[in-house]
Amino acid sequence: MATFEDNLGGRLALLNPDDLKSDQKKLYNQLQDTMVPWAKKSGFQATTFDDRLVGPFNAMLRSPLIAKALMGVTAAEGEHTSLNEKVRQVVILTVGAAWQAAYELYAHTIVGRQAGFDDTTLQQLVAGQKPATLSADEAVAYDFTHRLTTTHQIDASLYEQAVVTFGDKGVVDLIVLAGQYMTISGLLNTFAVPAPTATT
Repeated sequence: MATFEDNLGGRLALLNPDDLKSDQKKLYNQLQDTMVPWAKKSGFQATTFDDRLVGPFNAMLRSPLIAKALMGVTAAEGEHTSLNEKVRQVVILTVGAAWQAAYELYAHTIVGRQAGFDDTTLQQLVAGQKPATLSADEAVAYDFTHRLTTTHQIDASLYEQAVVTFGDKGVVDLIVLAGQYMTISGLLNTFAVPAPTATT
């Protein structure tokens, strides 16, 4: 009998762990060891009750070697970024809002709350609006990411603001983080992956 969770793959069927081929199984195990515990700790759903991956992770299983490399970039960003966690969540939610990627907005609203944002600020970010409650560096991160994601151009004034605020490394870190989540949003939107808004 089909359950709500069967629909969490969107246009893709959720892959059963027992049916995975070798490279898929390696990626599955890596995600179970890294992303799934982080999701559980953060409070959002990354698997079904029977351990099938949801969100972007189910789609990644279709191209496991490239997805493994993408997860390497994700790990490196998390370990070596110069951006604080609130700035990171502003970047991620700004990308998610521009793409209207339902699962990304669902997951990172929860992560953003853990990072210290209040619900009103999070609702405005999800709606694609710049909250007045952002700190100075968060506001620059919002402007930079919004411009990069929507117009794909950074004018001289905003560039100077970003460099003064974050330094050259920080600007690179902003771009890499935004790019990661543009890729994630592309996976989510192409495969029409929903947010887990119901339980079974």
